[in-house]
Amino acid sequence: MSVYYNPKRTRNLFNPKDREPFRLSRSKIDDFFNCPRCFYLDRRLGISQPSGPPFALNAAVDKLLKKEFDIHRGKTAHPLMEAYGINAVPLAHQEIDKWRDSLRGGIQFLHKPTNFLVTGGIDDIWVNPQEEFIIVDYKATAKDGEVSIDAEWQESYKRQMEFYQWLFRKNNFKVSDTGYFVYCNGITDKESFDGKLEFDVKIIPYKGDDSWVEGKLQEIKEVLISDTIPKPSLNCDFCRYRAVVKEAEV
Repeated sequence: MSVYYNPKRTRNLFNPKDREPFRLSRSKIDDFFNCPRCFYLDRRLGISQPSGPPFALNAAVDKLLKKEFDIHRGKTAHPLMEAYGINAVPLAHQEIDKWRDSLRGGIQFLHKPTNFLVTGGIDDIWVNPQEEFIIVDYKATAKDGEVSIDAEWQESYKRQMEFYQWLFRKNNFKVSDTGYFVYCNGITDKESFDGKLEFDVKIIPYKGDDSWVEGKLQEIKEVLISDTIPKPSLNCDFCRYRAVVKEAEV
């Protein structure tokens, strides 16, 4: 059965007159960073961007990593953690499965100044001897050379880490400033495929700064309560596409 794009959604829209908390996910906050206009069209008017196909391979890597770290959960460090000298173990907590499932709400916090119910689904949490939660994010790619988080387009990765650090702190957990990216890089220089894809796995530390979150939530609220659609973003492919189509149809 084919699933068609719905050009005009009528549910999960922001209503300035509604007193009920408005659910705002981590991914939607990142959409706002990318383009306030597209975010407004989506969350206020129900006109969302057409979605691409799911990244099935990335999802498979994510699932397998979770299974692997679950073997050590609450007991011992994963061999990769030992290899990188990380003094921690995967966290054993009664809510861990819920926190990792964004469809079940992940971890949530009601931000009262904006009345946003802010949500996010994490990949993993480790815990160190100081009982600090360590936010962990899995990434998968296939590229020549070493993976890093230094590219401009990877700023969203860093924001993602910082947002989760903020969200767990707001839930009264002690959170380490340093999180880790478990980065899997598909090896493409093998002589043959042989029905399997192998990966180099690297752990990359990142010291986050979540001081931007509160201000950004306030900025999002100001945009949503306005009846004026934000101007097109210069670096937004969707805005440029719509502008060119409009010119062609005149």
